Amino acid sequence: MSSTVITNIASLVTNDPSHESADSPLGLIQDAAVVIDGDRIAWTGESGNAPAADNRVDVGGRAVIPGFVDSHSHLVFAGDRTQEFNARMSGRSYSAGGIRTTVAATRAATDEELEANLVRYLSEALRQGTTTFETKSGYGLTVEDEARALRIASAHTDEVTYLGAHIVSPDYADDPAGYVALVTGEMLEACAPHARWIDVFCEKGAFDGDQARAVLTAGKRRGLHPRVHANQLSYGPGVQLAVELDAASADHCTHLTDADVDALAQGGTVATLLPGAEFSTRAEWPNARRLLDAGATVALSTDCNPGSSFTSSVPFCIALAVRDMGMTPDEAVWSATAGGARALRRTDVGRLVPGAYADLAVLDAPSHVHLAYRPGVPLVTEVWRHGSRVA
Repeated sequence: MSSTVITNIASLVTNDPSHESADSPLGLIQDAAVVIDGDRIAWTGESGNAPAADNRVDVGGRAVIPGFVDSHSHLVFAGDRTQEFNARMSGRSYSAGGIRTTVAATRAATDEELEANLVRYLSEALRQGTTTFETKSGYGLTVEDEARALRIASAHTDEVTYLGAHIVSPDYADDPAGYVALVTGEMLEACAPHARWIDVFCEKGAFDGDQARAVLTAGKRRGLHPRVHANQLSYGPGVQLAVELDAASADHCTHLTDADVDALAQGGTVATLLPGAEFSTRAEWPNARRLLDAGATVALSTDCNPGSSFTSSVPFCIALAVRDMGMTPDEAVWSATAGGARALRRTDVGRLVPGAYADLAVLDAPSHVHLAYRPGVPLVTEVWRHGSRVA
């Protein structure tokens, strides 16, 4: 394996605590260089001190950041919901029931169609700087369809989540208890070999607290670690359940009591905020400032899905978080990189430190602040993943 030094970096975001300052969590290094050895970071520092390497890449005074870590997406699906979005933007409110439309399309699709769709959106995300992603099942809701979704996803990422408990399957509309038994029994057995995580949509119109607890505890017994769709549409038990069960993340966190915020601040569960969903549903924005000021760990992700957040752009979500959720540009970039890694309980991504994967994005700008300062502009000009230039 050869080594490469990337030099003439105007501003390098490392997320290295040893470089943190009182003003920023990003571990910024000005006039910087990065040395890659194989698929890992070997060295970071000021360019004048860079060690020799086999290859040299000059980025011309641009900023470099860690690759984005998108810890929440739903990319194994077919069809779209253009008509639903159009109607909602004309005044109809969002509810969980719209998922059924995608379930029908996904069940009707072939494996090849589902994989081609997944690859399309992964490539789209990669071009925008996302180098690590999680994705879920949840649009099949039968044993066979959930298992095949996870098989397809696991060919493209290690961060695969079993979400049989997305909504109660239309096939069990009159027997939700029977569906929970399926999700925690036969479906779990078929899906667990292909997944790392288990998730549940704990919400009115989906699964209540008792049902969610049954799903998550069954998953834990089978070796899957919990994540929770929590408190998106209303106040509810999701956040408290997530913290109690040591879930890696509670995702959405739009409607929080003081007790919910305290639980997130004191526990090991990351609050993953998904501003694309609020943008696409005209819902109330999550209050990131409240969480950060309380000491909670916050991640930012896209929630890319065909119904409520059809975006694969982490830069777009950063801009929304800064504009409408009370985050500073530094906090938003940290949450979309190191925060996402914490939501996946990873230390080898989301940071540019020796030993971490050489996953990074080069911006056509002198600073990471431009991600929020120039919203909608395609600033990512190069993407490196595991030490190779891939976009």
